[in-house]
Amino acid sequence: GAYVLQVKATDADDPTYGNSARVVYSILQGQPYFSIDPKTGVIRTALPNMDREVKEQYQVLIQAKDMGGQLGGLAGTTTVNITLTDVNDNPPRFPKSIFHLKVPESSHVGSAIGRIRAVDPDFGKNAEIEYSIVPGDGGNLFDIATDEHTQEGVIKLKKPLDFEMKKAYTFKVEASNLHLDHRFHSVGPFKDTATVKINVLDMDEPPVFSKPVYTMEVYEDTPVGTIIGAVTAQDLDAGSSSVRYFIDWKNDVDSYFTIDATEGTIATNELLDRESTAQYNFSIIASKVSNPLLTSKVNVIINVLDVNEFPPEISIPYETSVCENAKPGQVIQIITAADKDLSPAGQRFSFKLSSEASNKPNFTVRDYRS
Repeated sequence: GAYVLQVKATDADDPTYGNSARVVYSILQGQPYFSIDPKTGVIRTALPNMDREVKEQYQVLIQAKDMGGQLGGLAGTTTVNITLTDVNDNPPRFPKSIFHLKVPESSHVGSAIGRIRAVDPDFGKNAEIEYSIVPGDGGNLFDIATDEHTQEGVIKLKKPLDFEMKKAYTFKVEASNLHLDHRFHSVGPFKDTATVKINVLDMDEPPVFSKPVYTMEVYEDTPVGTIIGAVTAQDLDAGSSSVRYFIDWKNDVDSYFTIDATEGTIATNELLDRESTAQYNFSIIASKVSNPLLTSKVNVIINVLDVNEFPPEISIPYETSVCENAKPGQVIQIITAADKDLSPAGQRFSFKLSSEASNKPNFTVRDYRS
């Protein structure tokens, strides 16, 4: 007997004259769902637990009859349109227990990889659903959010996938109502769970180098054709392909080295001179034989090591004067030398008088070994 509304009819007859103006209300159409108080016109529900999800709209035909409803009384009718408002009396339910998704391993982090949906027959905010991944081993690479327009659960990628590392993932997703009605707690938990199984699809990927950058060293007097190092790249895909290497030519400097297309070994192609170029920096490209368009690039740094190939040279010509009364042991000139070689191979000198000067006992050289 929940109150719905009250209708009221008027009668122009004299209310003091018998029953001419005494109005009685009755329902002509709308039973057994609703009842009306014959005296007050108050309409109430007549059945318990009316369900909007079964029937939402009702038309109730009301009659108002004077003469206290007796035979011979005059009557008028009106139609009352009644709409049941929704309450959250239904939990969300997944239509199936397992959802299967297929996802390419090349999918980007943050991208949507699939949708699942729980059904809630309620309306408006009572049908709003929140999705969450049940904590477990399989779901740490994924996230889920609710599409506000469709109330679907959008599964997104949280971390990169790798078919060669793991081919399938299984985890549980929970769907729950955001707005609960305490009157219906006894119905049970307003949530449901389903299993999501994701199969990772293998994609043809470029080779992967074993290092992010390669650093090598070579002496400047190394003969042409000498192998100074190697780079290594692998095809990590399930159907492994052979790899070919080549230098990414940018300028003439790159011609100082060659690379074996199969082995990845790098060799000198010309004589090197540290005094001209102390370091070479270039890129090596690795491509798959099965798909040459799939390539990877790595940086190679080659440092040229110095060889002691240049004799020291007196820095400048010296012309020294000395007084005739100079005392023995008095310093009359400091001599410096330079070497084009790189320290420590150069820049440490030993000084002594030449053979023709050593016959003159008036002068000597003190070697500071610096």
